[in-house]
Amino acid sequence: MKKFRVVIIGAGIVGASIARILSMYENFDVVIVEKEPDVGWGVSKANTSIIHPGHEEDPNKYPLRAKLCVKGNQMWRTWAEELEIPVKWPGELMVFTNEDEEKQAREYIKLAQLNGVPGVRVVYGEELRFLEPSIGDDAKGAVYAPTAGVISPFEAVIAIVENAVENGAKLLTEAEVTGIRVYNSTVKGVETTQGFVEADIVINAAGLYADKISHLAGVELDFYIRPRKGEYILFDENIEPKPLKILHTVPTHITKGVYAITTVHGNVLIGPTAEDLPLEARDDASTSVKGLDYVYREATKLLKKLPPKSKIIRTFAGLRPEPPNGQWLIKAYSNPWGFVNVAGIRSPGLTAAPAIAEYVVELVANTYDVKLIRKGSWNPYRHDITRLSGKSLSEIDDLIRKNPDYGEIVCYCKMVSKAEVLEAIDRMMKIGIKTITLDGLKFRIYTGFGKCQGSFCRWRVAKVVSDKLSIPYYDVVVKKSSYGIGEIKILWSKKVGEENEVSKV
Repeated sequence: MKKFRVVIIGAGIVGASIARILSMYENFDVVIVEKEPDVGWGVSKANTSIIHPGHEEDPNKYPLRAKLCVKGNQMWRTWAEELEIPVKWPGELMVFTNEDEEKQAREYIKLAQLNGVPGVRVVYGEELRFLEPSIGDDAKGAVYAPTAGVISPFEAVIAIVENAVENGAKLLTEAEVTGIRVYNSTVKGVETTQGFVEADIVINAAGLYADKISHLAGVELDFYIRPRKGEYILFDENIEPKPLKILHTVPTHITKGVYAITTVHGNVLIGPTAEDLPLEARDDASTSVKGLDYVYREATKLLKKLPPKSKIIRTFAGLRPEPPNGQWLIKAYSNPWGFVNVAGIRSPGLTAAPAIAEYVVELVANTYDVKLIRKGSWNPYRHDITRLSGKSLSEIDDLIRKNPDYGEIVCYCKMVSKAEVLEAIDRMMKIGIKTITLDGLKFRIYTGFGKCQGSFCRWRVAKVVSDKLSIPYYDVVVKKSSYGIGEIKILWSKKVGEENEVSKV
């Protein structure tokens, strides 16, 4: 049996999902190549976190999107359970405030029927306010889609990669792809900033940069991805009322509308905007007064009472990869043989990711005549980090008796212990993360996600990292740069002082 060496470019939700599906089979030796220090740091980490039902996809215009969105919604129910990913299924209400919006909203009931999305219907009056007591007074009615869900997108990527690695996949971080090596019209591997990685099959799941990777392979040279920015406002957990359902305005031709949701971690999130940026602005995650004002204003159509701006704990922006004409580009090529594009995966890419992964693996098998042989030892399960938050006092006592590090709290907003920091570091090292970053820990154990946004816990977490890795405090990395330079100057001053002491000696 030939074993195919597969390189997946991009450790976002799509690349990670493909790796998990490939890891089910004996035929593949999989390496995920990621330019960032950690997984899920591109498009996947900043979005609305919705698992869409599939009633907003027009199967006549976008048949693949519609099919894989509906299937992905179903698959997440299994994946989230197997991998212990935070998720909930409250259903959503597409809120309309006048007759024109009502007419537009009703069109989605027809799409739901075409796509086979169950339970989608219009609700009015008392039923609407029973389903969502916090609904705005101007709401005339809503299209109710009961199968919508909310997930933690960055934790989903982490969980999927952990499971894929457990099943034999490898992860190579901080390795930017600089070239695709092709010989005699056949893929031979990828050139990266960490050297050449040999491959029989290269799968391009590079998110915002997938067009550039495609061009490196010499295919789809007129295919360009436009970054579309969405700005968000995140409120503190300690506010009332919180929406029970996923609420959003009627979609426009470029966006699914502005949402108001309660996240899986209990915050209220409103947004996004939808702003097309120049091609070269793929790293512009800035926010603006204009954008945030728009989001806040639109959200007043959804909620009876918006939380005060004093309860905002963070604003942020995410970038979506918008392909030409909204069409996903999923294609396996014969020239060069072995190159596969999974590009332009705009919304609902998060929802569809598991289904996209299945589709891609079947495409690879059919195009390159690979007989898929299932591993007998494949393990579908992955357990989440052991957390103090949500546990009873007796359960916490038991944990502390077994490991006193659970008794040392490093983050009070999210009730995170030193033991959780250490477990997260061990997990990062196990999957192949080279640089343990404070941002990477934040996405795993929520330190810095609370009301104080890290002002209390950041240095405490850095201290644990410093001790665990036996590195100087000022060398602990926040995102991509040292904690000691730029963030807290005193740490750098200490370093200068130490060097001066050495000079004297």
